[in-house]
This record gives sequence, structure tokens and C-alpha cells, in this order.
Amino acid sequence: MKFLVDNALSFRMAEGLRTAGHDAIHVRDVGLATAEDTVIFAYAARDDRILVSADTDFGALLAFWPENKPSFILLRRTDRRPEAQAQLILANLPAIQLALKQGAVVVFDQTRIRIRTLPYTR
Repeated sequence: MKFLVDNALSFRMAEGLRTAGHDAIHVRDVGLATAEDTVIFAYAARDDRILVSADTDFGALLAFWPENKPSFILLRRTDRRPEAQAQLILANLPAIQLALKQGAVVVFDQTRIRIRTLPYTR
């Protein structure tokens, strides 16, 4: 899968996903370390990457987005170590992979995983 890890998370998380065989980049790898959320969001959509962040602002952007891509993984109240975050995604990828391919927001928190398909209906 193709991932774009936002600045709210460590570049080491992208490394962990790459080590597992995924096409994962961090925003700093493509010159977006200081970019606005809308620019990062557009890059993920254009390159068909799953956006991974701890920043809830991307969810707000998706609320008004008429398309089913990019998919978004939000890490909330999870272990903050990059290796643990990458492992959390990798361990659960079989269960969320189809939703991410079709377009979804996947929220990880301490006790559960929530999946919401895109686009949001009004």
C-alpha cells in the first residue's frame, strides 16, 4: 500500500511501514514538512496515498470532500513510539485494507478501531 505520513508523526513510522514492504513516505521526504494541511491532503489525493496522521484537521477536510480518496488513518491516544504506531497499523492492515482501498477514514484509539467509508454522506 502507499502511505504518506504527516508531520504530526515521526519519519521513523514511515520507515517502519517501508521495512514491511509498503511504499511509505514522510511529508519531509517530498518537501512538505512545513506545508499547509490542504497541500498535504491534495498531495495524498493526487498520488493515491493513504494519509496517516495524529492531526484531526484532516478529518475535517474530508467532511467536505466529495471523493472517496484519499483514505485517512488517524492515530488517537495510541502508543507514541513510531515503531509501535507502525506495528499497530501493520497488525491491523488485513482487517482494514479493503476499506482503505475503497476509501475510508480509519481511527485507531486505545481500545478500538473505527472505520467510516468515504465520501461522508450528508
